[in-house]
Amino acid sequence: MKICMVGLGSIGKRHLGNLITALERRGRAYQIDALRSSRTPLGEKWESRICRQYDAAECLPGDYDAVFVTNPTSLHYDTIQELAPKTKHMFIEKPVFDSPGYNPDDLPLKEDGIYYVACPLRHKGILKYIKERIVEEEKIISVRVVSTSYLPSWREGMDYRTVYSADKDMGGGVTRDLIHEWDYIQYLFGIPEKVCHIQEHVSELEINSDDVSVYLARYPGMILEMHLDYIGQKTERMLQLFTNDKRMDADLVSDVIYEYQGDRLVRKMEFPKEDHYLNEIEYFLDCMEGRRKNFNTVGDAYRTLETAMTEE
Repeated sequence: MKICMVGLGSIGKRHLGNLITALERRGRAYQIDALRSSRTPLGEKWESRICRQYDAAECLPGDYDAVFVTNPTSLHYDTIQELAPKTKHMFIEKPVFDSPGYNPDDLPLKEDGIYYVACPLRHKGILKYIKERIVEEEKIISVRVVSTSYLPSWREGMDYRTVYSADKDMGGGVTRDLIHEWDYIQYLFGIPEKVCHIQEHVSELEINSDDVSVYLARYPGMILEMHLDYIGQKTERMLQLFTNDKRMDADLVSDVIYEYQGDRLVRKMEFPKEDHYLNEIEYFLDCMEGRRKNFNTVGDAYRTLETAMTEE
């Protein structure tokens, strides 16, 4: 299998490591190239895994099985446009683009190609259970979503002011960075009827991107609240589901669901820890091999971006 990684920052290296693990598990021979704008050395661990490095797209050969688009979000559209003719399939890091101001139909995508946009939370067992056993069986009337963390703590040893998340021109900002939440919400419930959205940079963090993003959305028979931020000191990723007679709190960090009736905890379900990023790579390879169907195409991811970027 011949693969090219476009960009090898922290997420690109994570995908590269998982890709190598998945291919070796399958007994697949592989060649991995890299297209990089940075001249920063990758280090021996990664240099030994890369066959060839290129600094210009026009120098790439045109016979790749897959291209991984993991460069800054602001470059995604042009990268896909330029490299789609050089590969059978693409893995595209989220969000698919930096704004809804593009037309995905103008991209030269192959009809038989897999163009998968990353949505790692969907590959957690707890979320699969919520979709199949709760959302499809219970009448949910209200939903509360929280994703909070502290940007300077994201990457140990790195100045948070220099990462792409801090720069709105590179596609950073909590609204786009934490699009995971809208991805899994639309996976569970579909596209909302109406969305109200406020986003601002309100903290003293030295960034030019938004650090708080709050939504109120309406579905048929259901109201949803969502809070996303870079300013929380305690990392939390919570999905709360309310019915007429119970409440279920899904902690997506610890992989536990708590079910309440009144003030009583009536049930606790713990899910095994798993590497959902590795699960995602296995899923993408299965899609390439025709064994599974792509459930997050460029069109799907574009509709999620449109919801997340609502300006009302």
